[in-house]
Amino acid sequence: MKPQYLSILATTIIAVSASGAHSGGILTKRGEADYEARIKAQPLLAERLAVPENLTQDEEEAMKFLYAYIQTPDALDYDNDFFLRNIRLALQARREMPWGTTVPDREWRHFVLPVRVNNENLDNSREVFFKELKERVKNLSMKEAILEVNHWCHEKVSYQPSDARTSSPLATVANALGRCGEESTFTVAALRSIGIPARQVYTPRWAHTDDNHAWVEAWADGEWYFLGACEPEPVLDLAWFNAPAGRGMLMDTRVVGAYDGPEELLESDAVSTVINVTDKYAPVSKSTVYVYDRAGKPLEGAEVRFSLYNYAELFPLAVKKSDADGRADFTSGLGDMVVWGSDGKNFGFAPIHAGDTLRLYLDKGKDYTGVMEFDLTPPSEGVSLPEVTDEARHLNERRKEYEDSLRLAYTATFLSESEAVRICSEIGLGENAAQLLVKSRGNHRVIEDFLRSLSPQNRGLGVELLSVIAEKDLHDITEDVLADNMDNLQGDSSSSLYSRYVLNPRIENEMLRPFKGPVLASLPDPIRKRYLADPRNIAIDLTAGILTDTIFNPGSYRQSAMATLENGTADDLNRSITFVAICRALGIPARIDPVSRATQFADSKGEWSDVSFSPLRDKSNHSAADESATSKSTLRLRHTPSSDGREPKYYAQYTLSRFREGIPELMEFDDFETVSSINSRQQQLEAGQYMLVTGQRLADGTVLCRTEIFRADPGNVAEADVVVRQDSTALQVIGNLDAELPFLPLEADMTPSAGGKQSILSATGRGYYIVGLVAPGHEPSAHALNDISAAAAELEASGRPILILFPNADSASRFRAADYGSLPSNVILGIDDGSIASGLAEGLELPTTELPLFVIADTFNRVVFAKKGYSIHLGEELAKALGRL
Repeated sequence: MKPQYLSILATTIIAVSASGAHSGGILTKRGEADYEARIKAQPLLAERLAVPENLTQDEEEAMKFLYAYIQTPDALDYDNDFFLRNIRLALQARREMPWGTTVPDREWRHFVLPVRVNNENLDNSREVFFKELKERVKNLSMKEAILEVNHWCHEKVSYQPSDARTSSPLATVANALGRCGEESTFTVAALRSIGIPARQVYTPRWAHTDDNHAWVEAWADGEWYFLGACEPEPVLDLAWFNAPAGRGMLMDTRVVGAYDGPEELLESDAVSTVINVTDKYAPVSKSTVYVYDRAGKPLEGAEVRFSLYNYAELFPLAVKKSDADGRADFTSGLGDMVVWGSDGKNFGFAPIHAGDTLRLYLDKGKDYTGVMEFDLTPPSEGVSLPEVTDEARHLNERRKEYEDSLRLAYTATFLSESEAVRICSEIGLGENAAQLLVKSRGNHRVIEDFLRSLSPQNRGLGVELLSVIAEKDLHDITEDVLADNMDNLQGDSSSSLYSRYVLNPRIENEMLRPFKGPVLASLPDPIRKRYLADPRNIAIDLTAGILTDTIFNPGSYRQSAMATLENGTADDLNRSITFVAICRALGIPARIDPVSRATQFADSKGEWSDVSFSPLRDKSNHSAADESATSKSTLRLRHTPSSDGREPKYYAQYTLSRFREGIPELMEFDDFETVSSINSRQQQLEAGQYMLVTGQRLADGTVLCRTEIFRADPGNVAEADVVVRQDSTALQVIGNLDAELPFLPLEADMTPSAGGKQSILSATGRGYYIVGLVAPGHEPSAHALNDISAAAAELEASGRPILILFPNADSASRFRAADYGSLPSNVILGIDDGSIASGLAEGLELPTTELPLFVIADTFNRVVFAKKGYSIHLGEELAKALGRL
């Protein structure tokens, strides 16, 4: 039976929808009604969602708006005072900034007032950023202010890829690094702090390459503009991603609340609205799907997923529900997708080109097995750029160099390796601890204080604790979390599972707050003994004591375990996090399995058991309900190795998904895990239906895709064929090379550049380029350089940069360009410190980097051509390969 608050909420939404959404003021009639419905729908949170007395009208309306659409985790983990401080700061910026009164109410309440941008930890960045930015931008126009804020952001943060957890804006600043999702979250927070409407825009996945990206849109004088976060340009609507965005299939943004702006509505829920902004970046067209059952009858309410191949999975760009005619529409870029439809039992899927109409029959059930192949083509290239003068570009680059120096001056205050070694030597710790101090970057004082606080007998465990958490956790973990773990040590520290699954405070991507001490303090001895005797009792009590929230946390944002226990409300994921937290507090190894996502604990033998949160389950039927080995199947992936011995890798060429209610859900194996690795551990699968997706991406972005649906039956071996389709006539992605790797440029006289190292990307610009590793006096290298000179005209005509690198300064000094004819004018000479050679060896799976080694790669880190060792006509081959791109 559904909780009562679901029916209350549904009734209210219907009533409000019937009356229409009223616009005007901070709080609309719709917002007022949704706030009242929220209080009724979550009575356990009524006190936390209550608006304090003695507020101004603007403050009261702003707080009601935030509380009407607040995600449950935010309502539980942050108090009235936190939100009221942010509301008052937002209102202050509206009063004091010159554009404050020009921002319409709708744009202000949805894109200035909200504290949250993505799934980051919330902090008091609005206050910090407003104080620092106000004077800097107060005499500028809105568009100038947006550009200036981005320059300020570049002073603070530069790009570095990392894990999926999103740091808070202040943590990102303290670290001085962030991935695109963190840079854009930070930049949006900075713009909102001075009253400029801003939103984070995502392409969930690119169509032409295996990646995604996030950036920022900001509102000025009635129009939205885009910018690359922490990547300042001379003008708005200009960024490195103009071209790939022009090939995008979907760019969207999630808006807090019931938003009624002019953009296309993609989906909405009780707390947010997702809008489609693709047409700002790329040509678009509407695709129409009609869904039918086996008998040919239109199906209403079927789930229709418009999916894009990316990272070897069919990733859903948009999820729609079919109407009474069985129809679902989606506006996207002009490429190919796979449409997946399900009524909860039966399913069907087929490719579609954007703009076409598809009739989809849900004629496959739980017993279906079979193979389908299809080619998926991304949108074609095409981009228009705003005009920028050479002078403006030059001035912008000079500013960025200065901003780099400011950021580098700050990061120079981080601990060096020698300083970290000295500190650890004082404490009595070794090199491992010193490396942890270095990796903690701007959080090094917290880590140093923690290490100094450890008693001699606990130093080993303290270092182990810092070693087992993610590197990003080192950047922002707090003293109280570290102390909580060391002050409440439980369990068998000699167990092989202890460090990772007991000592470790990180369970999932939740905000780290102390939980072990509070959990232990809250458990009377009888309950503690009951849980230690059988951890399934924890699941039983959580099932009975936690109200499942399926409405107000649609994004599965994480909340602290103590917030769940103290307030009795959580979604399924946060309930699982709480189970694991209680287990670890008691010294019981526990986890959320990264592949199956099952909630598990380990017994004294180190064997994992799943737990169920079903209300029908109790202690009396544990043995009957427990999954045994005979109820599962062993996975065996069949694959014939290629002639070079290379194996397909997870997320690169293949993925596996498990069906739930006719929908495939991705299984999260380790990144780039090989077929033989999975087979060697005899991976166990729950009984059911599975789909293996394989794909080969060609250099133009086209994917040769194959799906195989198979069954895993209890006690049997579940087999599937990892077949990666090939096209010998087209360039294919054969490896990867990080375009951020550095080299040392050489001047015309072959002396090292006084400017120091730079990245491949900064030297070549966006797009394809050639990189070659050579050695002077080396005959195969000489052949390669002569061949390149012979094809100079064709290689120059391609316009692609050619980066030729020597292994060291000595070899570079012995190079005489005149010995090799006339090298193309687009050649850039430099010295590799070994990182590019190592990157190519790893990215191409080469046992050695035999010289010469030439590759064609692009700044999305894809390698599409490689040639090593002695060869003839290399220049001609390179020119032909570039011509095929």
